[in-house]
Amino acid sequence: MTMKIGWIGCGIHATQMLLPQLVRHDVQLVGLCDIDGARLKSAGRQFGVTNLVTDVEDLLRTPGLDAIGMAVGPDQHLAFGKAALERGLPVFMEKPPSGSAAGARELLAASEKAKKPLLLGFMKRYSIGNRMAANIVRSGRFGEVMGLTGYYMTAPGYFAGNVDYTGFFLHHCVHYMDLVSFLVSPVRTISARKVEKTPGRVLFHVGFEFECGAIGNIAMGTIQSRGTPVERIELMSDHQRIEVDDVIEIKWHRNPPFKIDDLAATLKDDSDTLTWKPNFTAAANEDPKGYHSLLADVVPALAGASTPAPSIADGVIAMERLETLRRELDL
Repeated sequence: MTMKIGWIGCGIHATQMLLPQLVRHDVQLVGLCDIDGARLKSAGRQFGVTNLVTDVEDLLRTPGLDAIGMAVGPDQHLAFGKAALERGLPVFMEKPPSGSAAGARELLAASEKAKKPLLLGFMKRYSIGNRMAANIVRSGRFGEVMGLTGYYMTAPGYFAGNVDYTGFFLHHCVHYMDLVSFLVSPVRTISARKVEKTPGRVLFHVGFEFECGAIGNIAMGTIQSRGTPVERIELMSDHQRIEVDDVIEIKWHRNPPFKIDDLAATLKDDSDTLTWKPNFTAAANEDPKGYHSLLADVVPALAGASTPAPSIADGVIAMERLETLRRELDL
């Protein structure tokens, strides 16, 4: 049955990333809401929606709604998420679920009280390279994860004027507070160090100890151009390593024999390195960033099915880790 969804927030992220992937699924957008009239009208034209409102309460009163989606600010996620749940509507929202862990816990309580799901846009789990890495680990062929390393950067001007880095933490770093456990295990401890030469330019290293016994370190900061590679993850096991570059290119190193002096040397599929990256010349509507795959789990979950879609419970954990990180850094 086609799910009827009302959507809040028609900015660039929603109209260029989320909604184009959402409508590829069995859904119908039955209403859009945004306080910017021009932006709202443009989104209505783009997605063929005529029910356009500037007040969230008007959207929530739309007859026949099955669920609400939203991509707005952290404070609006908290307020609008609670309002939708109070009306008995399941919710999908972009991350972060709130500006604080306390707000995320409020949403968890509201979801439990309404007995309706609240799903979150932690699409890094679904980015193709990360998803393949997780599948390799879960296959049993990788062995026990012993270490995680990587980096996640953005440019100094990306959050211009936001010198306390709140935007960077809430919209970027929160991804990795979720992703590291998706790839390894629950986190036991977090530690961090930073270097900050000028306001708005910070580099910090985040240390993780995992419940499975693994250790990890992620470098994060606002000192790299987004025109350069800004994201990398490595997982290490006994004689094995997975490398994911910019979420789309993956290498799986195993334990290959030395070959130079072996006249019969060849490539062996059970020991040599395997590599993969998407073919962007193919005429296919694929989404390596992961929004389409995320929503493939979200849409049935909104209808009550059990799927791996990230939930508000995951959001609480990520936000609590994020606040631990900020205390460690005094930022």
